[in-house]
Amino acid sequence: MSDDLFENTPASSGDYDASSIEVLEGLEPVRRRPGMYIGGTDDRALHHLVAEVLDNAMDEAVAGHASRIELRLDTENRVTVTDNGRGIPVGEHPKFPGKSTLEVILSTLHSGGKFSGKAYATSGGLHGVGVSVVNALSSHTRVEVARDRQLYAQEFSKGQTLGPIEELGPTPNRRGTTVTFTPDTEIFGERNFSAKRLFKLARSKAYLFAGVEIRWKCDESLASEDVPAEAVFKFPGGLADHLAEQIGGRECVTAQPFTGRQDFADEAGRVEWAIAWPLYSDGSTSWYCNTVPTPDGGTHEQGLRAALVKGLRAFGDLVGQKKAKDLSADDVMVGAEVMLSVFIRDPQFQSQTKDRLTSPEAARLVENAVRDHFDHFLSDNMDRGKALLGQVMERMDERLRRKAEREIKRKTATNAKKLRLPGKLTDCSGEGDGETELFIVEGDSAGGSAKQARNRKTQAILPIRGKILNVASATADKIRANSADHHHDRCGRGRRAYRHAADDVLLSGNARTGAAGASLSRPAAALSPDRRKREPLCPRRGASRGIGSHGLQGQEGRSRPLQGPRRNEPGAIARNHDGPG
Repeated sequence: MSDDLFENTPASSGDYDASSIEVLEGLEPVRRRPGMYIGGTDDRALHHLVAEVLDNAMDEAVAGHASRIELRLDTENRVTVTDNGRGIPVGEHPKFPGKSTLEVILSTLHSGGKFSGKAYATSGGLHGVGVSVVNALSSHTRVEVARDRQLYAQEFSKGQTLGPIEELGPTPNRRGTTVTFTPDTEIFGERNFSAKRLFKLARSKAYLFAGVEIRWKCDESLASEDVPAEAVFKFPGGLADHLAEQIGGRECVTAQPFTGRQDFADEAGRVEWAIAWPLYSDGSTSWYCNTVPTPDGGTHEQGLRAALVKGLRAFGDLVGQKKAKDLSADDVMVGAEVMLSVFIRDPQFQSQTKDRLTSPEAARLVENAVRDHFDHFLSDNMDRGKALLGQVMERMDERLRRKAEREIKRKTATNAKKLRLPGKLTDCSGEGDGETELFIVEGDSAGGSAKQARNRKTQAILPIRGKILNVASATADKIRANSADHHHDRCGRGRRAYRHAADDVLLSGNARTGAAGASLSRPAAALSPDRRKREPLCPRRGASRGIGSHGLQGQEGRSRPLQGPRRNEPGAIARNHDGPG
């Protein structure tokens, strides 16, 4: 074998050289790999473009600089978002001489005013890629900025600037930013915006921030019974108003929903929530961070779940309901209408599409804020608290019942992982009741000998402690009163039960039915009914009889060898052992 590494090198290896390494600049990476920025090119990704632009307008409103936002859908798949905020800066950027700041923001990835926290305390935008990605994936984009009583405009196409910024003249009664864009069919194909979906998006944003008014407009040809041509959304109650609309006339466990809002300490942000528990219908969950929907939940969801379940456990302990300690978060959340909106600094999300919040501090902040309010909600009205606790505990009982049913469904007694087997049962591999036997032996030593002599297919061994009742001579009432026999009967019902000890060996039938048993040395069938009464099958211990390791000496002084089925025959047991004697 040759040691030359280059001997079998393919002739085409020269195709991979320095010129093979590409460097993508500007917005070209977005057009090459749109899924890295908006999660794909499907309908969800298409509507994500609108969410990116709308989130920027909402950031202005949350920061206190805008009070009105307008979302308009026109024909030819064109969307316009307008706000009355401060407006994007239009002056020349210090790092890019000859370029306006507006052009830098629209055509450069990771450019924006939300990195340091100086311009925005909390914001949905984080990475400075939102509006630039929209620009890159649009066949035409036009941005108008009303700032310092002047109106400016600039146009783009597929991420490329079509010309310098234009100054259109004075505009004394207008301020803010207007972004109009049309998605590129080369990226999204012939997909069109859904008027119903955008209408719902605009309304949900108004619920998330009570101080903003959102106006909806669409072309008359796009309006329908569910989507009006024009609408205005403003909800002073925030999420509480949203929940009331979602619940409608449905009956709930508590007449009053659990709603509230709380600022975090040290100006770390705030949280708002609205929760109800409908009686006869399914619920839903809505999670938001800095007005951005997080459909997969995240750490703020974990904080709310912890606050609710811990509050109900504490209330259960207060009213003496000890079973409440077994409550889980799913018992509280399943079937509930839950809405949670949190505003925090520098949030961390799982991806650019912000489907899940991963900021670790959010769980602690939300739990501490919500827990106190929930404790008061339960204890201020004890009847309300008990009604909610009872409803949740019904779900807990149902969950535990289903869990028990899953554990019972097993092929044999030993293949259920969480099954608690009686004593030290060594099960057999057979399944039919007619061919299987259960040997109940006294002591671990007898159990070990019996295991060696048994037939693994048909014979199971169960070592026990103490002396069980001789069912051959005991009355039915005495058998039923014996707890040990009842316990082992439940384990071996349907099988013949054997008891093997140093001083007696008992073959018994089903203890519940009182079937007669017999000594292994003399089967029950060999004894007449009269002799069974006169001569006990298994003599009890006493000073009048001696015991040997290989036999029994009865009260008459005669010695009887231990007899029984041979090894590997049904009913076989060990002859010698050192069990209790």
